[in-house]
Amino acid sequence: MSALHYIDVPALRPGMYVQLELGWMDHPFPTNSFLIHSAAQIDVLRGLGLKQVRWDPRRSEAVAPAATATAPVQDAAASGRDPVATATAPEPAPAPRDMPALQRAAQVRCERHYAEAGRGWRDTVELLRTGRPTDAGARATAVARALIRQMLDTPDGSIRLITEAASDRGSAHVLNVTVLSLLLARQLGWSEAALAPLGVGALLHDVGKLDLPERVRHPDGHFTDLEHRLYREHVALGLAQARRMEVEAEALLVIAQHHEQADGSGFPLRLKLDRQAQGARIVALANRYDNLCNPAQASSTHTPHEALSLLYAQGQRRFDAQLLGAFVRMMGVYPPGSVVQLSDGRYALVASVNATHPLRPCVLVHDACAARGGPLPLELEHAPQSLAIRRSLKPAQLPCEVRLALAPGRRVAWFFDPTAAPPAQDTQP
Repeated sequence: MSALHYIDVPALRPGMYVQLELGWMDHPFPTNSFLIHSAAQIDVLRGLGLKQVRWDPRRSEAVAPAATATAPVQDAAASGRDPVATATAPEPAPAPRDMPALQRAAQVRCERHYAEAGRGWRDTVELLRTGRPTDAGARATAVARALIRQMLDTPDGSIRLITEAASDRGSAHVLNVTVLSLLLARQLGWSEAALAPLGVGALLHDVGKLDLPERVRHPDGHFTDLEHRLYREHVALGLAQARRMEVEAEALLVIAQHHEQADGSGFPLRLKLDRQAQGARIVALANRYDNLCNPAQASSTHTPHEALSLLYAQGQRRFDAQLLGAFVRMMGVYPPGSVVQLSDGRYALVASVNATHPLRPCVLVHDACAARGGPLPLELEHAPQSLAIRRSLKPAQLPCEVRLALAPGRRVAWFFDPTAAPPAQDTQP
């Protein structure tokens, strides 16, 4: 049950808490949900062409006239309650039995936002290809800022798995690296102002590959020396593109240094850790993790659990040790996308991280008794203590019918998980 109601925009007043049903790149406000502080903000809402918005009386400081509020988002009449009383009465927090519905709604919302960000990235590429670099730079900056708004709109949110059907091969790596980089920087306490150039640099870290022949965009064990040299040129090519795009200096450093390594064995300048920008160190780490999970050669794929273990075991000299430790804590013991078996024998797919209890993430459980409804979302944090993750598996180790039901993708993608935020902050059901 929702406590949200539709209200006519002319009836809005300062002190009312509203939520916008717009794409998060389609309005100038920092978040989709906010408390109205001034008449100027109401004028902006009118200027967007909105006739009604969703209003949350629980979080408002001002009350709307009874005649201006429409029926609540979930019809009160259907529950047999007085709709007039419902217009201002607070709703109880969702019961545990409602959590599967909240998890499914969060998944749909994440995948819609992910697809929107993917379109923004493809727009950036198209602008570059048609000779409009400054417009491409402006578009990349808008996408990065929108991603940051989305992340900050769910301050307690973490990382959610995006289904393969919702991800796009051309933009998946770019978005994965950007999302993971922003989340890590937020965990380190970066300000919103510092996050913006990091987001742009992460989005554009591989932009130089657009100028390379397709066959050398992704290194493999069969590259010749010439092909290795061509591949490494993508850093200089990307830096040149980004300068034409007129992006900030901090973003240029990310592009220039995202293949440098702490021990000085990286490229192109073999810079050691003390000469690397922290943003570049963050992106280098996120880039390596995603390349382990989503390599160009499918035979080299690691599960997220394996990739994190390998990164920690082999990356001590290649990456900033403090960042690496923070990254491992952020991703959890079982990162989203990991296939696991529970202590009761059932199989599951990790859907999102539990930052407070990393051993008890949210999982999608295959339950033969409820197979018709698909995998069941289960927050292990709220499950009996006796129910836990027993082990991590490769998808090939799953029984055939379980693998078909859980459908672990060949590619893994992540976005900002909003389920840790209060349910009333849901901007689009």
